[in-house]
Amino acid sequence: MDRLGNGIEAGRLAPGEYETNFADLHPRLDRHEALVAADRCYFCYDAPCMTACPTAIDVPLFIRQISTGNPLGSAKTIFDQNILGGMCARVCPTETLCEQACVRNTAEDRPVEIGKLQRYATDIAMETNRQFYERAASTGKTIAVVGAGPAGLAAAHRLARHGHGVVVFDAREKSGGLNEYGIATYKAVDEFARREVDYVTAIGGIEIRNGQALGRDFSLSDLGGRYDAIFLGMGLSGVNGLSVEGEDLRGVDDAVDFIAVLRQSPDKSLVPVGRRVVVIGGGMTAIDAAIQAKLLGAEEVTICYRRGKDNMNASGYEQDLATANGVIIRHWLAPKRILGEDGQVTGIEVEYTAMRDGRLIGTGETGVIAADQIMKAIGQTFAASGLSALQFEGGRIAIDLEGRTSIEGVWAGGDCVGLGEDLTVSAVAQGRDAAESINRALVVAGQPAMAVA
Repeated sequence: MDRLGNGIEAGRLAPGEYETNFADLHPRLDRHEALVAADRCYFCYDAPCMTACPTAIDVPLFIRQISTGNPLGSAKTIFDQNILGGMCARVCPTETLCEQACVRNTAEDRPVEIGKLQRYATDIAMETNRQFYERAASTGKTIAVVGAGPAGLAAAHRLARHGHGVVVFDAREKSGGLNEYGIATYKAVDEFARREVDYVTAIGGIEIRNGQALGRDFSLSDLGGRYDAIFLGMGLSGVNGLSVEGEDLRGVDDAVDFIAVLRQSPDKSLVPVGRRVVVIGGGMTAIDAAIQAKLLGAEEVTICYRRGKDNMNASGYEQDLATANGVIIRHWLAPKRILGEDGQVTGIEVEYTAMRDGRLIGTGETGVIAADQIMKAIGQTFAASGLSALQFEGGRIAIDLEGRTSIEGVWAGGDCVGLGEDLTVSAVAQGRDAAESINRALVVAGQPAMAVA
C-alpha cells in the first residue's frame, strides 16, 4: 500500500470494491422506465418547473415528447436551451430546482423525475451523435473565450451557431472545467465530461487551446487586439483557508484538489485517504469529498459545519446521501486548532457555536475529533490574475444582466461573476445569454450606416 504519512493510505479496499463504490449513482432509465416516469407529468400550462430552471428548458414539452416515443425530439427541446443538458441532468440539484417546483411534489406524492428523464433523452442523442444544429455561414468574426468550463462551452457553441469563429483558452490540460475536475466521480462516469465537450464542439468553428492561462500566457489586452469580442468564463481556482493554527501540517488538504485527483485517476485504488477524515464545510464540495473518502475506505468520515442543518448549502437530498454512505454530519462546530505530532495531523479542536441576536458566535466550549486527514471545503475564491482593469463586485467580475463587463467588448459569466448561484446550469445560462448579447453587438457593429437624405 502507498503510504502518505501516518494513517493516509491507498489501497484500503479489495480491488472489486472500487468499481462497485464508484459506479454510476443514477443509471439511465430504460425505455419502459422512461415512459412510466413521463406518464406522471401533468404537462402544466403554467409549468412551474420551467420557471424554476435557470436555462428555462420547456420541461412539459420534452417530457411529452418522451411519452410519445420521441426521445430525439425531446433532446432537441433540451439542447435548444441548454447544450450541456446531459451533464446538468447528472449534477443539477433538481430536488431544489425543477423537481421542487413540480406540482406533484407534495406530502402525499413525489415529483416527476425530471432530471432522470432529461438524462434519458440527452444520452440517446449523444450516443447516436445526433447533431441538431448547423453552423451558420461564417461572419468573419472571431471571439476569444477564456475558460472551457460550462459557461465557456455554452457561449462557444451559441456563438458558433451564429457563424462566428471561436477560440477557447483554458489553463488545464483537459477541457470541461468543473464538469471534468470538480464533481463527484460517481455522478459522471465513463469520461462523460470529455464526451460532452466533443459533442458540443462537433458543430465546428470552435478551437480549444489547453494549457493557456490568462495572466501567464496572454493578457486581456492581447486578446482585445486580436479578437472581435471576449467572453470570460473562468471558474474559481482559489480555495479559502481555515486561518487556524496547524493548517500547514501534513494531512491538511483542499477538498477540491482531492476531488480532482480522484476524478483523474484511472485506478481509484491508488488514491490515498485517511483512516479518520474530517471535512470542514457545508456545501456540495464538502459532501462530495466526504462521501468519496468513505467510498475509498476511510473508516470514519465526519463533516463539521459551523451552522445548522437548514443553513447548509448542500441540499437535503445530498446530506441524506452522505449519511446513507456512513458520513457523520455534525452541526454548530467551528475549527479552532488543528492538532499534530511530528508534522502530521492527529486531530482537530473544534468550538461549539450558536446564534445570538442574529449573529454566529463561539460558545467557548471546545472538543477534539481524532483525525489523520483534514479536508478544507469552506468555499473557493476567484483568482483575478490579469484582470485589474475590470470592475469587481464582492470579489468577482461585475456584469450587467447581459453579461457585459466594465470594459467595452468584454463579457463574462459563470462562477467568476457575482450574479446567480454557483451551479453548472446557471453558468450555462449565463454563457448562452452572453453569447446572444455578443452576437447582437457584432451584428449592429457590422451594419452599414444609414444614408442621410
